[in-house]
Amino acid sequence: MLDCYSELIEEKLKEVLTLKGAEYDILLEAMNYSASAGGKRIRPKLLIEFMRVSGGNPEYALNFAVALEMIHTYSLIHDDLPCMDNDDMRRGKPSCHKAFGESTALLAGDALLTESFSLAAKSDNIPTDRIVRALAQLSDLAGVNGMIGGQVIDLKYENDKAPLEVVLELYRLKTGALLKAAATIGCILAGADDVKIEKAGIIAEKIGLAFQIRDDILDIIGDEKTLGKPIGSDSESNKSTYVSIVGIEQAQADVENLTNEAIELLADFDNSDNLISFAKSMVLRQN
Repeated sequence: MLDCYSELIEEKLKEVLTLKGAEYDILLEAMNYSASAGGKRIRPKLLIEFMRVSGGNPEYALNFAVALEMIHTYSLIHDDLPCMDNDDMRRGKPSCHKAFGESTALLAGDALLTESFSLAAKSDNIPTDRIVRALAQLSDLAGVNGMIGGQVIDLKYENDKAPLEVVLELYRLKTGALLKAAATIGCILAGADDVKIEKAGIIAEKIGLAFQIRDDILDIIGDEKTLGKPIGSDSESNKSTYVSIVGIEQAQADVENLTNEAIELLADFDNSDNLISFAKSMVLRQN
């Protein structure tokens, strides 16, 4: 599937986050702790693969791919903080703030976000105009109109029932925005036309929604050890989710429908078998 990129991504992450022996070693240690805590690396793999299926050299997308993973990691660090979701565990390990304290965790997230743009801007072998467009796309989808906007909605309805349309908007932004960034930036870096870039964004939004709905399902029926985090947290907090509104059976059917719709659109991309296999894996994933 997309695992062929795993080694490249891990090596680049390690290179970028190598400890420098400075007075702020503890910050770099916290950044490494969260960035190397595992995870499926879905976003960087998607970015690289969309670069490939759009006719670009996959390795040229590596800086942007790892930058996107750094942004995702920062968001998880901040999400776990007591002022946000207040989660003690992440990927089977103590959350960053539990391991290093709240202030260091906060700064580790800030540093990952800041350094991500520095890394992306240094992409070699990519025309400058594409880098500028990709950076703008990354900023937009990671910011107020994307992931952060979704986090605000999540906090707003933390103790209130949200209607289905709000839940869908939350998922589109908080989860889907960085997946959309992966797909569209891969196309942008490869020099794809606007039609293909837009189609890639739609595909990613469908996969992102399917991914988050499946997440809701696993919060009810999943295995805590496999997931690496507590289950049942949504129901305990009386949180509105797609599953709590439409039920598990309908939710799983919608995951399958969204996946099939994404697969149909992927037919317009050359050599998209890996992306199709990835989309299918979302339907019955266990973690």
